[in-house]
Amino acid sequence: MRGTHGSNPATRILTTLIALLALQLGSLVAPAYACGCGAMIPDKSERIGVDREESAVRWDGRTETVAMRFNVHGNARKAAWIMPVPSRAEVTLGEPALFDTLASLTAPEERDRHYFWPREGDWPFDDPWSDGAAGAAPAAPGPGVGVVGRARLGPFDVARLTATDPEALGDWLHANGFELPERLPGALQPYVDRKWEYVAVRLAPQESGAALYGNLTPLQISFASTELVYPMRLSRLAATPQTLGLYVLAEHRMEPRSPIGGDRPEVTFAGRIAGDESHALALFTGGAPVRLTALEQRFPHPERIDDDHHLRAVADTPYREVVYTDRLLTVGDDVPAWLLAVGGGLLVAALATLLAVRAGRRRSRLAAGVRSAA
Repeated sequence: MRGTHGSNPATRILTTLIALLALQLGSLVAPAYACGCGAMIPDKSERIGVDREESAVRWDGRTETVAMRFNVHGNARKAAWIMPVPSRAEVTLGEPALFDTLASLTAPEERDRHYFWPREGDWPFDDPWSDGAAGAAPAAPGPGVGVVGRARLGPFDVARLTATDPEALGDWLHANGFELPERLPGALQPYVDRKWEYVAVRLAPQESGAALYGNLTPLQISFASTELVYPMRLSRLAATPQTLGLYVLAEHRMEPRSPIGGDRPEVTFAGRIAGDESHALALFTGGAPVRLTALEQRFPHPERIDDDHHLRAVADTPYREVVYTDRLLTVGDDVPAWLLAVGGGLLVAALATLLAVRAGRRRSRLAAGVRSAA
């Protein structure tokens, strides 16, 4: 009897291809990591995903510098975001090696944790057959918007803006080729009320027709600030859960004053560093010793974000995550301790048995001699 339609080889292959295609399309709209911007896509037919947005913040009590690096994928040829800043900003390209250095400095400490009895994967429970592999010209600003400056920096088209009207700012961005979230003007209102300025960035590959892909060159934004603030409010526009990863370099250990609508921020590293561990880090810190704090935070419901992150100095208690690797306890040349213990126990038992047998024989001979004498 022939199998059902679902067991037909051609049908199974087609089903597998459709599943793989759906998985690939899903990856193009993967949730972006949180930033103070709210990502925008200039064409509804294009998709872009941000696998990881890394941010580093340097604050000396007067000036704040934010460096950001994005790892993107998708088919978008252009994308854009806007970052509110409390004062006039200077924008430059950053050093890609900065984030490699910070990741190395804050990496968890690795420790071995030994266990006595063998587990799955250890002899004699291991598998002997396993191999162990595991663009266009900008439009003139309208009333309510001022263009402080505009420049091309690598893959970034950067405009520094002022605005007294969030609707006018939205109109300017739209006129310059940005597809905007409908809720953006409302989300900008608190910044307009506080007379903040804005850095609008359009990401576009330098090669004509190329898509945005991979690690983009970091962008560095500096501005005067008497407090350490990391803009987050616009991330409430995101439709999917967000994750924030932040390196903070300051005189003291710094932590957010509140979770601002997300999960409790988690400190993954806190400690003093020399500040010159690499050329890129020295450029960012000025080569001076600083306290480095690494933070992670999840926002399962971005619409609940109700403020920017205001960070404060706390006790300079050092902290580093510890990652344990479980290893079988061995002695000498990788001889399992349990094997020695079991073997030693068996040997002791065997000797005890032998001694008991000899003692029994000796008693038997003595008893036989006594009976013979009698």
